[in-house]
Amino acid sequence: MNVSAAPAPTPTTRALAWCLHLLTVGLLALAGVRAVADGRSYAGLIVAVAAVCGLVYAAGPLLPRIRGSRRAAAWWLAALGAVWLVLLALTADGVWVAFPLYFLQLHLLSRRAALPAVAVTALAAIVAFAAHQGSFSPAMAIGPALGAAVAVAVVWGYDALYRESEQRRRLIQELTATRADLAEAQHTAGVLAERERLAREIHDTLAQGLSSIQLLLRAAERTLPERPDAAARHVEAARQAAVDNLAEARRFVAALTPPALDGTTLAGALERLCATTGTRHRLTARFHLTGDPVPLPTEHEVALLRIAQSAVANTVRHARATTAEITLGYLGDQVALDVVDDGTGFDPGALPAPGPESGGFGIAAMRTRVHALGGTLTLASAPGHGTALSARLPLTPPSATEPETEPETEPVTASDTEPEARP
Repeated sequence: MNVSAAPAPTPTTRALAWCLHLLTVGLLALAGVRAVADGRSYAGLIVAVAAVCGLVYAAGPLLPRIRGSRRAAAWWLAALGAVWLVLLALTADGVWVAFPLYFLQLHLLSRRAALPAVAVTALAAIVAFAAHQGSFSPAMAIGPALGAAVAVAVVWGYDALYRESEQRRRLIQELTATRADLAEAQHTAGVLAERERLAREIHDTLAQGLSSIQLLLRAAERTLPERPDAAARHVEAARQAAVDNLAEARRFVAALTPPALDGTTLAGALERLCATTGTRHRLTARFHLTGDPVPLPTEHEVALLRIAQSAVANTVRHARATTAEITLGYLGDQVALDVVDDGTGFDPGALPAPGPESGGFGIAAMRTRVHALGGTLTLASAPGHGTALSARLPLTPPSATEPETEPETEPVTASDTEPEARP
């Protein structure tokens, strides 16, 4: 055990150290008192040697160099052992001091040096005790040998417990640090997820609504002052769009269901979207329902509605289309949303990267919505041939053990393309 590398003492180790100090002083005092009580002729010498031994022992805890250096501790133990041997030669009562010496040697010396030191100390105690008795018997060796064995077992057992305690302490620290890192990662992931949710909702509601309001106000501006009635209708439509988008903003901030789905089905909301689009813009939007409708999870309805709103907004702003067909189909274990227009179309391979100036966030938002629910999104378009979008969602969630697969070639669709990205 390296004294220089020893950890700061705990209340338990300090208590054990004080017990060792008191034991050593008590045994030295016992040797002196018994010498005086027995009236030995050299009792004064025994008391003096016991006192010197006590002073040498006291130097160990008091001198920082001895406590901080293994070499200095070894020299101190050698000096203490030499004085103890003198005491042992003078009185048999010095044998009892061997017991605290065992603990000092095991504590301050390395394991390789401590065992020989303890063995030599025990042997010296046995020989001296036999010399004072004038004879030797196996019983005389039992006491010092047993004391040495107990000391070795106690010190090594304590070291093993201490190492295990230190290992557990480090594991607890690592666990605490890991939990803190995990909590931070979960917080960051939550912030990013919420930021992504707000970005999708803003793009699919407020951004599209503001674009619609802008188109309506431009139409009103073009009709003034020759056609004030038509301008008023455009302004009223813009006002209603602002009211609707204000409701949308309040709902998605609170993470509630879109108002378009309040009190109605997804089919009803899509039919209303077609009617509203036809009223506000020069586009004939028709809704078709195929298959037998079944109840859908709320997240499925919200995702399909947002995709339809984004696709229709793209068609209004960029496609110059005259008609748009929205089809909601229930296909057994899937639900499909198709949006097809007869507009100018575009080249899916020439889409700009998403950015504040170029836009292009629609593809990422739609794919994120669809893939989060285990579905697929396809987009087909070509210049002069219109655009077709198809979103398919499973009615049952994918198995947790099945990896999510995506088409090797995923065509781009009108809902995948952002309004700003379309030609």
